[in-house]
Amino acid sequence: MQLLFEEGGEIRAGTVLNQQGEAYQVELPAGKRTKVKSRDVLLQFAQPSAAELLSQTAALTGEIDLDFLWECAPEQEFGFTDLAAEYYGASASPAQQAALAMALHGNPVYFRRKGRGRYQRAPEDQLKAALAGLERKRQQALVQAEYEQQLKAGVLPEAFRGKVLTLLFKPDKNSLEYKALDAACTALGKSPMRLMIEVGGVPNARALHEARFLSECFPKGTGFPEITVPEPGGDLPLAPVEAFSIDDVTTTEIDDALSVMPLDEGRLRIGIHIAAPGLGIRRGDPLDAIARQRLSTVYFPGDKITMLPDAVVERYTLQEGRQCPALSLYVTYDPAAQQILASETRAEMVKIASNLRHNLLDEVVTEAALTEGSGDYPFREALTALWGFANFLYDERQRARIASGLRPESHSRADYSFYLDEQPDGSQRVRIEQRKRGSPLDKIVAELMILANSTWGKLLADHGVPGIYRTQKVWGMHRTRMQTYPAPHEGLGVAQYAWSTSPLRRYVDLVNQWQIIAAAQHGVTAKLVAPFKPKDADLLAAVADFEGTYAAYAEHQSTMERYWCLRWLAQENRERMMATVLKDGAVRFAEIPLVTRVPELAQAARGTQVLLEIAGTDELTLEVSCRVLEVFAGEGELPAEELEGDEESAEVSAEAAAEVAAEQAAEEAAEQGAETVPETLDGTGTEAPAEAIPGERANANANDSAGDGADGRDGAARTAGNGGPAAS
Repeated sequence: MQLLFEEGGEIRAGTVLNQQGEAYQVELPAGKRTKVKSRDVLLQFAQPSAAELLSQTAALTGEIDLDFLWECAPEQEFGFTDLAAEYYGASASPAQQAALAMALHGNPVYFRRKGRGRYQRAPEDQLKAALAGLERKRQQALVQAEYEQQLKAGVLPEAFRGKVLTLLFKPDKNSLEYKALDAACTALGKSPMRLMIEVGGVPNARALHEARFLSECFPKGTGFPEITVPEPGGDLPLAPVEAFSIDDVTTTEIDDALSVMPLDEGRLRIGIHIAAPGLGIRRGDPLDAIARQRLSTVYFPGDKITMLPDAVVERYTLQEGRQCPALSLYVTYDPAAQQILASETRAEMVKIASNLRHNLLDEVVTEAALTEGSGDYPFREALTALWGFANFLYDERQRARIASGLRPESHSRADYSFYLDEQPDGSQRVRIEQRKRGSPLDKIVAELMILANSTWGKLLADHGVPGIYRTQKVWGMHRTRMQTYPAPHEGLGVAQYAWSTSPLRRYVDLVNQWQIIAAAQHGVTAKLVAPFKPKDADLLAAVADFEGTYAAYAEHQSTMERYWCLRWLAQENRERMMATVLKDGAVRFAEIPLVTRVPELAQAARGTQVLLEIAGTDELTLEVSCRVLEVFAGEGELPAEELEGDEESAEVSAEAAAEVAAEQAAEEAAEQGAETVPETLDGTGTEAPAEAIPGERANANANDSAGDGADGRDGAARTAGNGGPAAS
């Protein structure tokens, strides 16, 4: 005896081996045996065999006209054998009955299952709607298949235009475009990003890296809404000084300027003048909302995304030839006694006599010229006085570092500037210029900015006004952190350190400027009128948001620096490069700020010099493959200061180095500007003032993300300028 039965939601056929009560032992055509209860049996028959029945049924089922079958079916519930008699006739064979059962069972759009072998036809309106849905799906499947074929053929489907970035970064995984892209990538064994570049959806890897960052951090675009530029409030007095700034030629957000006024008995009144947008922008106004959302200017080679609208920057930047609103710190210094006698903070208008540029002065304002008082350059006497004061400040900080168990800072490492030059064909050629940190002009600005950030941090603390501080305890490998109460910054060698000197570029500095203005103008009652009161939840939230956002900006900075390093290798046709072994096979290239891993150097001594062959680069994954050509014997360990900051980079794998994490970027670069990152496991690190590096600070955010710039402005280190026409 043969059975047609239902099991596991499917209709099957098999031969009965034996029966025990209400159960059958059945052997399926494939040889498998199963137990079937009598209630699951749909049909019993003697001939044909189960295998023959299934073979005949497959052919018959394909011939059934479902629309006609639906017309034949009664509106009431029915059994499949009854409909088989109506459809095939009263003498319907077992195969025909089985075929009809399978047709009913396999088409729930037409027929609803009401029990074992029993069905009811779907209402007409519901059937029409369901059939329309099925037709849509069929058409969509055809469209999806067409998209997939075009992608595999290297053609971007027209429907993908305008949707490429969304598909890559924020896709609707139920869309036809995404399904086609996913299927094509699976078939080709490629990532969606690589495939989109190949088919022309994205011009190149650079555009992809930039688009990914913008989609994550600026999903609504980088433009600003229409705003009214606020004028500084209050009747500000005019300072009796003429100040000058020192920046890179590409710098447009000029935050700080300096002045020197001789006093009686050889004393000096040294002024540190910081651009004061805090005198015009108020907490809670539209500009505050913009700055609070962006939190920082984003720097990367060749361009920047400013925190504040250009019109606001233009109004408050310390542009030469203008009287500019500024928050000034005046320090009375006695060079003979090597002593700071007094300090005063004032909100005022300051005449900016000149914007000095590093590229014009670095070669002439040398240590020898300043020491001898020789040379022909602007503000020679003022710079000579500031040089002596900067050395005094530096020595004081080094004594504090040594007291904390640290070595004095070192300035031996080189830093790098990225400049993108437009070519006649519209392409860009990258220049990566190396520059030793620690020039006299660098040191002057660095030390005075550290002084301002430290002094103003103390001012806030003395008046009970909360601020945003940078703190670091080096021993125990404590990282630099941000908090709203003062604490030592041992890496810098200061008792407290509050970022305050880049209010045009960083929201933290703008907040601190508001608080400092309140402390300077209201004294003991400042904490009652300051925009942020003690334990203000918004202040704590700003700190948390700033660190997260700053880290994201830093990661993009590092990504784009690495991208341009790989472009430089291709552009210069460099097939061989000298490099220095860092740790565990990580190497640092000699001419560009590029770190990668070479597995065969895993056992090489730290500081070993090697000649590498560049086997290949990938601008999408930002990887570089190298092969060792020669290891130079006798080089051995380099002086510690030559490798400072590279302990962290040595920990980075080739993949991680492709998108250098914000903390690593800061500690390898910016914190070498002023912070102290332990260079060895005993915490005896050594750093150099980051403000010692000029310029618009194309990597300012990356290098400040986990650390401070010595100036508290931008903390530049690896990249001095963002270069190119776009920078200005």
